Amino acid sequence: MSTSTSTRSHTTWTGMVPVDDTALAVTDTGGPGIPVVYLNGSYASKRHWRGVVAELGSEVRHITFDERARGKSKLSADYSFEACMRDIDAVLEARGVDRPLLVGWSYGALLGVHWASRNPARARGVVGVDGPYPVGWTDEAGHDEIRTVFRRMRPMMPLARRLGMAARFSAEVHAELAIESHRLHAALEPILDGLTVPVRYVVASGEAVGSRDDLQEQMRKAVDPVLARNPNLQISSKVASNHGSILRKDSPAVAAAVREVAALEPRGR
Repeated sequence: MSTSTSTRSHTTWTGMVPVDDTALAVTDTGGPGIPVVYLNGSYASKRHWRGVVAELGSEVRHITFDERARGKSKLSADYSFEACMRDIDAVLEARGVDRPLLVGWSYGALLGVHWASRNPARARGVVGVDGPYPVGWTDEAGHDEIRTVFRRMRPMMPLARRLGMAARFSAEVHAELAIESHRLHAALEPILDGLTVPVRYVVASGEAVGSRDDLQEQMRKAVDPVLARNPNLQISSKVASNHGSILRKDSPAVAAAVREVAALEPRGR
């Protein structure tokens, strides 16, 4: 099922894209601009990109979608990182997009650089919104702490879902996906070193809710050696907002990074 609404010189398509055992809620503004695909945070929905989409307006073609069991997308038996990678391919194929510019927040930035690493001839570039950083917990003590945090968060999950910050699966699944993400971040340095497409970071400041002891600032500093080795990776800006509020408070900086990457390649290439 899909709906289309004409707006000025382009047509917006909204519908469901089937993949594996599920279907994803997708919105594509259409138009002649560079296709920009937005990749959400771990448990977030496409609603968080509204500010960036508004900032860029008709300059680009905006494609947003909800991951499995987030937003309006359907449930699945598989919520793994590789399932998320397949979802990107499914959305690109369904919307006829060949050379996207990927814009990811947090976990979405991790997805973006992995996709670009696997598809260097297809990716125009990546904008990473406070991520991805090559550091993560790989020890069992850290993983047990993650599980404890999500157990404590279980009563708050219904409210978090309404705010677009939690998925429609259990706290235990949330925790295991967070652990998988930590392992992937810890192994990220070779991926970043090998990237041949432009990557621009928009870096947040301070700690997010639940973080402590300057943990996130330490994570941000972990990318510095990679930036020194690979000139394709650069900091576009460092903003005042924290990890959780960056899309709401600093969407102009994210839009500026998108323009920066888009300008590096002629449209006709």
